[in-house]
Amino acid sequence: MRALFIFLLCHTLLYGQSVDSVNIPGSEVTFTMVHLPGGDFKMGPRGQLVTLSAFAIGSHEVTHDAFRLFQRRDNDNNEATTDDYDADAITRPSPPYLDFTYGMGTRGGYPQVNTTQQAALRYCEWLYQKTGRFFRLPTEAEWEYACLADTEEPELDERPDYGWFFENSEEAFHKTGEKKPNAWGLYDMLGNVSEWTLDHYASDYFEQITKATVDPWIEPTRKHSRGVRGGHFDMDIADAGCRVREKSSAKWQARDPQIPKSKWWNADSPFLGFRIVSPADQPGPKEVEDFFIKAIID
Repeated sequence: MRALFIFLLCHTLLYGQSVDSVNIPGSEVTFTMVHLPGGDFKMGPRGQLVTLSAFAIGSHEVTHDAFRLFQRRDNDNNEATTDDYDADAITRPSPPYLDFTYGMGTRGGYPQVNTTQQAALRYCEWLYQKTGRFFRLPTEAEWEYACLADTEEPELDERPDYGWFFENSEEAFHKTGEKKPNAWGLYDMLGNVSEWTLDHYASDYFEQITKATVDPWIEPTRKHSRGVRGGHFDMDIADAGCRVREKSSAKWQARDPQIPKSKWWNADSPFLGFRIVSPADQPGPKEVEDFFIKAIID
């Protein structure tokens, strides 16, 4: 416990942000949430002024080790901080029908990849049931704010120090946290694997949020497409950036032999993972239930 306290204290002093450590009950898996103050920032290439509430964001991308506790029932148990948790009542991912990492790595800190946005949100829902704390994906605005970290992006020649790209990755993702963090102590915001956001992808995003610039979220109305951020190991350094918007594609499931396509797995997105956030102002149980109903489109 003393060692953990020292680690957290040093992390706070080093990056100037408060953090907390979250343990998944019944396991040795722990992850760090970095608390961001919220406020105004200039978003996008034209500097649209956006206001965000305070939130915490994972210092690392969600790892395979953390996801497999949810993925496989025999890795879970009835230990939870909530009183009515029932591991047998959880809807879990179907067994993957091939190695979705394509041999690039799983246990020991590699990012969870090839999951659909729905799978990432179901993981967040499971975390809420296990811990009593509400987690979700970041909105596009929250993700960009966290990536910029109240400073300028690294220059192109500096980016290999902060992430894995086509030029330095050997065309494979790497364990999370091997590169330098940004100014707020967040690792792999650029490169390694791209990350799901909460928003429905809209080409006219900035026009749509003009009248709702406080905590903007473009809610989904259909399955495709979603906003994706950060760039990945198979992307040129020059094409990645905190303000670069990517769009999810139905083609990522084109090789899925199932009809209908899996709700859990993409056959062709080993370059895509996710990171979680937790708002400082935690919603009540009914609000959480309504959120997941709204956010998850079957």
